[in-house]
Amino acid sequence: MTTHATTTATPAQRLAEFAAGIRDGELRADLREKAAGHLLDLLGNSLAALHERPGTAVRELVDEWGGTPAATVIGSATRLPAPSAALVNGTLAHSLDFDDTHLPSVLHPSASVLPAALATAEAVGATGAGLLDAAAVGIEVTCRLGMAQYDEELGNSVFFERGLHATAICGAIGAAVAAAMLRGLDTDGIRSAIGIAASMGSGIIEANRTGGTVKRVHCGWAAHAGVVAADMARLGLTGPPTVLEGRFGFFQAFCGERFDRDAAVAATTDGLGERWELSRLFIKPYPCNHFTHAGVDAAMRLRRRGVDPGQIARLTLGVPAPVLRTIAEPAAEKERPRSGYHAAFSGPYTVAAGLLAEPGAPGRGLGVFHQDFTDEAAADPRRLDLAGRVTCVADEECTAVFPHQFPAVLTAELDDGSTVTERVMVNRGSPQDPLDATELTAKFLANALGAGDESAVRALAEEVWNITAAKDTTGLTRALSAVAAGT
Repeated sequence: MTTHATTTATPAQRLAEFAAGIRDGELRADLREKAAGHLLDLLGNSLAALHERPGTAVRELVDEWGGTPAATVIGSATRLPAPSAALVNGTLAHSLDFDDTHLPSVLHPSASVLPAALATAEAVGATGAGLLDAAAVGIEVTCRLGMAQYDEELGNSVFFERGLHATAICGAIGAAVAAAMLRGLDTDGIRSAIGIAASMGSGIIEANRTGGTVKRVHCGWAAHAGVVAADMARLGLTGPPTVLEGRFGFFQAFCGERFDRDAAVAATTDGLGERWELSRLFIKPYPCNHFTHAGVDAAMRLRRRGVDPGQIARLTLGVPAPVLRTIAEPAAEKERPRSGYHAAFSGPYTVAAGLLAEPGAPGRGLGVFHQDFTDEAAADPRRLDLAGRVTCVADEECTAVFPHQFPAVLTAELDDGSTVTERVMVNRGSPQDPLDATELTAKFLANALGAGDESAVRALAEEVWNITAAKDTTGLTRALSAVAAGT
């Protein structure tokens, strides 16, 4: 559905008109199916994260808060107030860094938007189609806000250059739009929810450099903020109409002198309902930093070509130059990661894991999987021996493609002096090489089977794939509770 807003409307007003138009009309079937795939992916990632401390800590906190039960918590048969459920579920969704990605904004939109949409849909008794439509629009708004501050000259998001977590900041607004749609707010109410949520989004990414688990809570807090903002707007609180582009608005506050008003407004509102950023999301096949994925694929391709890891003398991993600081530096730490979590951000280690992986083996999903990122696996002598043979370098062709893809070139020099090279210029799971429904289900099952018996897990997957036709979310929440009974 295409919406036509007046040219004098502010960006927040145009986003609100777009959201109300989709809610009161009908989303394209292919976009609903796309949203359902991302919902399945989020639920699997969340079930796999149930025993991670950030999720359990947040769950303990919201139990202390108490309140009126309204929405189901993933991994539990109990219900909590909708904002509390969104906080827990958003934390779980982002805990393993396995959630979807939008490029070149480098946002993880579903982990903020879907928990808010799920909690609100259950609280109000929304239809399955209504849940997917709100989720799709919330994701779209999140991605467009991220693109509004993507700087071509920098080749990066201005948010990230300033140490801000774009996912959490933009995700709070996207979550608010989704929740406001499900609450039945009119255009002015949705606009106010945007204006309120803009004061709530936050996230500092220093933890990426020096440690700490707080980043894993960012998406939960954004989801919580979105639900609260929509409820505040429902009860009469209002937000400024120029909250995004104004002198003291969202973009100026977070981006300062790099804020280009015209470019930001165009990225946020041009082609709403015609061009969908939702269709450009990437889904991760491997539970590690996205910059490492092409190297993993290149390593697995070498194995399929018959390269024996025991006969490799040296490996050279070529990646985009900006990626080196994340997955290659400092070299000594990347060759011998201190933990399974650190291993997920190591180019050398993930190449080693790819060379030793057995795609298609039970519990392995699509190749490299969670068992490759335990503390025990990160200390495995065979993996560390291979990682120690990897040299990471900047590759010009990869740098030219980045950040629209995260490519890699892997060259193995064998003991006999011969070399074998694999170039992966398009990421698996990207719009150009998407995971189909069978692959998405395989990833979900590998994630979720540890949280419940196989019949309950498969029933949950079936419920998600059929959610469009559901008159409410009761079947989905029952299926979630059935999986929780097996934890």
